[in-house]
Amino acid sequence: MTATPPTPGGLAVPDGLRTIEWKGAAGPFPLLLSPSVFAPTSTSTLVAGALEVPAGATVLDVGCGSGVLSIVAARLGAGRVVGCDASPEAVADATMNAERLGLADRTEFRLGNLLEPVRDVHAAVVIGDVSGIPDRLAEESGWFPGGHAGGPTGAEVPVAMVETLGECLETGGVMYLPTGTIQNESRVLAAARRAFGEANMDEIVTRELPLPGLLAKSQALAQLVADGLVNLRRKGSRFLWRITVWRCRKR
Repeated sequence: MTATPPTPGGLAVPDGLRTIEWKGAAGPFPLLLSPSVFAPTSTSTLVAGALEVPAGATVLDVGCGSGVLSIVAARLGAGRVVGCDASPEAVADATMNAERLGLADRTEFRLGNLLEPVRDVHAAVVIGDVSGIPDRLAEESGWFPGGHAGGPTGAEVPVAMVETLGECLETGGVMYLPTGTIQNESRVLAAARRAFGEANMDEIVTRELPLPGLLAKSQALAQLVADGLVNLRRKGSRFLWRITVWRCRKR
C-alpha cells in the first residue's frame, strides 16, 4: 500500500484515510479514519471526560468506532481493553490506531453486533457510547457515514445494548451511558433503570449543543418532535439539544 506524507508524529498515513487529532481526555493524539468510520463527536468528548478507570481494570468499549475511547481507557490505566463494532472498517481502524499509539499489547478489537462478539469478556467498566440518533436524522445529517444509526427513534440500539449486557459487566462494575434529547431518551433511561435500578444511576455531566441548521429544517425531525420522541429547546433563532452521561453501577 502506498502512503501519503507522515503525520506530525512521524508515521505515514495510508492512502484513503484521513487524520484527525483527538484533543479530549488523555489526549492529544492522532487518529486515522476510513471514509465510512464514524468520527469522534461531542458525545465522545463528554464520555471521555467522565470516564474513571481503576488501575489494571478490564474495559469493554461497545461500538468502538475509531477506537478513541478504548485508547483513552488504556491511557487512563486499563490493563485490558476490548472494543467491538458492527463495522469491519471501524474494527480495522481501531486496531491500527491503537497499534500506532503503542497500545497493541493492551487492546483488542472484535467484529460483531453490540455484545455478541464479547460474551467471554467480564469488565469492570463498560463504555456504552453506541449509535443513538434516529435513522432518518442520521441519513440527513451525514454523521453516520457507515449507515449504523440508532434505529427509528434512536433508542433501539442503546436499549438493545443495555438489555443484553448480562455478565459482560461485573458485579460492582459501571457502565458509562450517554443519552440525548435528539433520541427517544426516556425509553433508553427506562431500560437503564430496569437493568440497574434508579438508585444506581448517577448523572455525571450534561451539555447543550446547537442543532445543525440542516437538521433544524428537517421534516423528519419535526415529526419526531410532534410525536414527543425528540425534545429541543429554542434559544433565539437556534434549537438546542442536550447530551447527558450517566454512570450506571451493577449491584
